[in-house]
Amino acid sequence: MIDRIKLPFRKDKEFYSALYNIFGFYPHDIALYHKAFMHSSIKHKGKNGRRENNERLEFLGDAVLDAVVGDIVYKHFQGAREGFLTNTRSKLVQRSTLGTLAEQLGLHKLILSDGSSHSHNSYIGGNAFEAIIGAAYLDRGYDAIMNFMQNKILGVYLDLDKMAKKEVNFKSKLLEWTQKNKVKLTYQLVKESMDQKDSSPMFEYNVLIEGIACGTGKGYSKKESQQNACKEALQLLRKQPKQVDKIFKAKSERTKMEEMPLQEVVPDIKQDTNPLIMPETPKEDIPVHAVAPETEIEVKTVDDSMDFDLSDISMRKKTREEIIAEAEAAAFAS
Repeated sequence: MIDRIKLPFRKDKEFYSALYNIFGFYPHDIALYHKAFMHSSIKHKGKNGRRENNERLEFLGDAVLDAVVGDIVYKHFQGAREGFLTNTRSKLVQRSTLGTLAEQLGLHKLILSDGSSHSHNSYIGGNAFEAIIGAAYLDRGYDAIMNFMQNKILGVYLDLDKMAKKEVNFKSKLLEWTQKNKVKLTYQLVKESMDQKDSSPMFEYNVLIEGIACGTGKGYSKKESQQNACKEALQLLRKQPKQVDKIFKAKSERTKMEEMPLQEVVPDIKQDTNPLIMPETPKEDIPVHAVAPETEIEVKTVDDSMDFDLSDISMRKKTREEIIAEAEAAAFAS
């Protein structure tokens, strides 16, 4: 009531009223909210000569928003697992969601910038949303942010149950599908250019599954362009089963090539494969002129007496007595 009585005498009464329509309360420290809407492009300097913008408040608001939304999601989905809670919270606090909220709340009308970056309205708006959360936290505390999110955002602009079921991370969904089906997923940078409006970088990516182009996406960052490409790829795969058949056919051909054995020539066991040993030349092939003149070739003959007679070899081991008897018989015979 006191804040409302003071409103007509405020210097920035229109700004106070705008913040009241957003939060449902009047601010105490109005300077925090002014700073929350200062984009870095305006290059504003404070009393100490240093640049002032909303980046520090944006950092704080990001952390506070994660805590508040995490608290709400934890209490709303009783018994849900950690992965589900994390995924739901990320959908609520991602830049595209916050950018939409900023536009619905009219924050883009309060942002102070040089106007050259409004093609990134979702980014600027989302950043400003986090910054005013940071300002309101410093001004009013945690409970004020909790009341704002529960009473002004959820149930009014966002349906918590629908957001939990919404597929947002298309890149993760496509990666999960490709890993499950053991097909190759790659991203191909098609073009990198500059936005003509504000000279911001623009990226265009293709999604290739088994080398087949399945989707194209553009964005102001590599992540955003890849997300858009994955979204298009998922839509294509769901609507055109023939494209899925084409992918699995390419996978089959690839795996067949990888499993095909090498066609090596089996070496001939009759040939000596050791390159350091020269094969023996048959004697009949030695040419006559290869023998030096006046050189006698000694031909060795094999003595028949040197042949081994194997007939007397016995497998039985002789006794000591038999050996002595044979020795005595041989002695007397001589």
